[in-house]
Amino acid sequence: MWNQEKKHLVVMDKLQIQHRIRPTILSEVAKVAGFGLGAATAFMGKEAAMACTEAVETVIGEHYDDQLVEFESLPREHPSVSVLKDVVKEFRDDELEHLDTAVENFSQQAPAHAFLSSVIGVGCKVAIELCKRF
Repeated sequence: MWNQEKKHLVVMDKLQIQHRIRPTILSEVAKVAGFGLGAATAFMGKEAAMACTEAVETVIGEHYDDQLVEFESLPREHPSVSVLKDVVKEFRDDELEHLDTAVENFSQQAPAHAFLSSVIGVGCKVAIELCKRF
């Protein structure tokens, strides 16, 4: 999972530069928040860390699905559209694989799984919306 996440970051960073897309001003905040969330749930135990992964990857998978829908409104003849769409599909599939890994590693046995997943999921959705705006 870690190597895939590193690849996603490198590719997305390169695409931002290539397509002259301004990164969010909240990227450092997001990195710290993500690390803190991971550390806090890891401190709670393996199952909680996996519940965190499950919740995050669920939201990220949905976010990638939303982006794929948006691609349908872009001009198909632009050479970057099909390449970007393929990248998003690949990364979405990677994230859903991570979700499956979390479930296979007993994420749903975490204490207060439903509550933990809900809070993390809402937090991820808010973070995505804030990063899209800023």
